[in-house]
This record gives sequence, structure tokens and C-alpha cells, in this order.
Amino acid sequence: MAGSAEQVSAGLLARIAQCRTAVLPGRRIPLLIGDAPVGYVGGELAADLAGYARAHPAGLSIPAPDAARLNAVATPLGPAHGFRTRGELFDVRSRIDGPVLATLDRGALPAFGIIGVGVHLNGYVGRADGPHLWIGRRSATKKLDPGKLDNLVGGGVSAGMGAFDTLAKEAAEEASIPADVIATARPVARIAYDMERPEGLRRDLLVCYDLELPPSFRPEAADGEVESFMLVPAREMVDIIAETDEVKFNVNLVLIDFLLRHGVLDDPGGRLRSALAAHPAAAGD
Repeated sequence: MAGSAEQVSAGLLARIAQCRTAVLPGRRIPLLIGDAPVGYVGGELAADLAGYARAHPAGLSIPAPDAARLNAVATPLGPAHGFRTRGELFDVRSRIDGPVLATLDRGALPAFGIIGVGVHLNGYVGRADGPHLWIGRRSATKKLDPGKLDNLVGGGVSAGMGAFDTLAKEAAEEASIPADVIATARPVARIAYDMERPEGLRRDLLVCYDLELPPSFRPEAADGEVESFMLVPAREMVDIIAETDEVKFNVNLVLIDFLLRHGVLDDPGGRLRSALAAHPAAAGD
């Protein structure tokens, strides 16, 4: 590691803090479905929801019987509120493991401050000098963080799908991982954050998996979302994360968690572990 242990730790803590920049509700208005809180909206968007949502002691409420119309109401508001619909619906819940209350286009989630769930796969090869991680480079045509380094596999959990079903789908599409291989992936962590981004308020839950791969495995991009893959010693990833801006913002969190769990990183006092875990949604609340 190029920097001192303290410099590295400070750099890693800064990457975690970078994803925890939102103060809620701040100037946003809590959004509810019935009495169940689901998101946060700015004042202008709240005004445009008038006639569909109603005043509530806790914020602005969409009557539960009308929740099925949420996406139809949101879609035409995109141009005025800076979001573009993507034709992919996500489930809307009050609690991560709670019932589905509505669906909303993925592109509208940040404007409505609604939690999005994604899966991330740490694909690695065990070697005598420690684990080596398969790292992808995002396509230059990606709208979000083009050209940045990424996990071997990642993707959003669409409406009606579970985390592992999404992982298997994305693994086949993004890295040509066979079904029998991805079936051995292990769920290892859940990481949540609230972050101010150019696209709005990102409230994400990352469901993380580890997959040890044979030395002979070579990922192949099948859907054009990844430009290339490289096998990087995990110890080298420590400095890349701590000292550069090469890695996609939320992937930093997934990789730091991996490096801690696999003993690549020392964490005196548990500051990194505490920082990663400091969000109630990570525990399913």
C-alpha cells in the first residue's frame, strides 16, 4: 500500500462518507402511501402532485387505493423535474422487507427519494498472495459513471424480482457466468446509503454476494454494458479506492466490505466497519 495506514484509512472513510451526503428530510417533504413512508420529494414536485396526493401530518400522502397509478402520474412529470424514465419498473416499499405498495420507473426513483435495491457480485480468485478480484470497466456509453471501474456483476432489482434472480440474470448478461457457477454465490452483506447526486436523492440498498471462481474462468461481456474485465490483486484495489476516483461511487462500499471480510484491510477500532454499517436500511428496517 502506497500511503501510510492512517492515510489509507482516511481515504477509505472518505469514500464511505461520499455516499452518505443526504440529510433527511432536509428541505424535502416526506412522501407516504397511506400512512406508510416511502420517499421524499422537493417542493416543486410536491406541488405538481397536488390533486393526486393529500396533506398528511407526516408529509404528503398518496391514498393507498391510488398507489397503483403512481408510475402513470410520475412519467409525464419527468421533463419538468429532471428525470428520464427508463422503461424499467422498481417495487416501492416502506420497509426493505415489507409488502410492495406500488411500482415506479427506475429513472424516477431519485426524484421521489424512493429506495432502489441493487445486487453486486465480488467475483474473485483465491491465490497464495491473497484474493484477486475480477473488476469490470463500465462502457463509455453508460449514462451513470461511464468508464469507471465496477464489480464483476451488478444491477438493479426490477419489480417482481428477487435479489438472487436478478444476480443470476445479470451474471449471464454482463459476464457470461453459467447458471451452475452463479448458483454457488454467497450472500455476504447489505449496504445502504442516502446520497445527493446530480440525478437527485439516491437511497439505495446494495445486496452483496461473493463468488470464488476457478483460475481458468474468464468473464466475457454479453450485453455491451462492460467495456473490459481485469483480474486485480485485492491489495492493489485498496490504493485505487483510497487514492483515486477510478471506481464507481457505490462500488467503493462493496469493495471495502470485501477487503475487510477477507482480511486484506486492517481496521483498528472498527471505524471502517462501523461506517459501512451506519444505516438502518442495511439491517432491513
